[in-house]
Amino acid sequence: MKSLKLRLIKPFLLCLGLLLLTSNAISQNYPSKPIKLVVPFPPGGPTDIVARPLALLLGELLKEQVVIDNKGGAGGSIGADLVAKSAPDGYTLLMGTVGTNAINGSLYKQLPYDMTKDFTPIALVATAPVVIVVNSNDRIKTLGELIADARQKPDTIAYGTAGNGTPGHLTAALFESTTQTKLKHIPYKGSAPAVTDLIGNQIPLMFDPIQSVLPHITSGKLRALAVTSKTRSPLLPNVPTVAELGYPQFESTAWWALFGPAKLPDGITKKLRSDTEKVAQSAAFKDRLGNLGVQPNTDFKESLANFQTSEIAKWARVVRDSGATID
Repeated sequence: MKSLKLRLIKPFLLCLGLLLLTSNAISQNYPSKPIKLVVPFPPGGPTDIVARPLALLLGELLKEQVVIDNKGGAGGSIGADLVAKSAPDGYTLLMGTVGTNAINGSLYKQLPYDMTKDFTPIALVATAPVVIVVNSNDRIKTLGELIADARQKPDTIAYGTAGNGTPGHLTAALFESTTQTKLKHIPYKGSAPAVTDLIGNQIPLMFDPIQSVLPHITSGKLRALAVTSKTRSPLLPNVPTVAELGYPQFESTAWWALFGPAKLPDGITKKLRSDTEKVAQSAAFKDRLGNLGVQPNTDFKESLANFQTSEIAKWARVVRDSGATID
């Protein structure tokens, strides 16, 4: 009986050993050809702005070209699904976002991929806060005044966002639940028309990522009441955070992180993580991001996997409370 078991086990052990040797060889020789970095949104948007300098500088460290492949549609789900279903060999990667890898699982009724099971988390690359803004001529001058007004007149103060389920909309929903206020959501088809209406006094308030509203704050057309990150933005040093204005647990940021498909070999994952962290902490990456309010991540004490888990839980509650859904 023992000899029979040994005869059955030996081939299995031999195959396992060969697989380990092959995996190690692949990891040691990685990369040996260009790498595709899928950006799940059209060219020119915030995700593209983060991905292109990352691709350039990561390629220099890896000594192999990293090529951007824009695959937009369905809130980033089309590009994310493409990576989820690709071979786990390190040659197809995802420039994931708070949407594709933390929000969409709760927001979309049918998502073609699992936000955690179908990906290997590599490293958080950059973040950007949402800014709460009003027209510079508006009578509301502070966040405290906005909260007081909203409590006195629930569901009457309208705010614009780039659309249902966007970071601006869900940040506003988180703000409402945190401050015990009720605002009136006006979803637009993108940030630009909402900003235009805010400047034209068609709406009194807006929640939007810093990149869209920063030029108008700088020009004096809009007034920033607060930013939603834990710390102040270096580009708006005089604008307080929601956290420091009496809501210490409040935090909401757009973020961008590098993911691979599930079951990416450990050797490849470690190499990509190490080099991505080097890029994110470099002066060259910060310079190439420019002055749009996107901040490179330089703190890697928390793993991307743990960060993603906490973000999924947070946004699942917000999506549920807001009632937002997309087919």
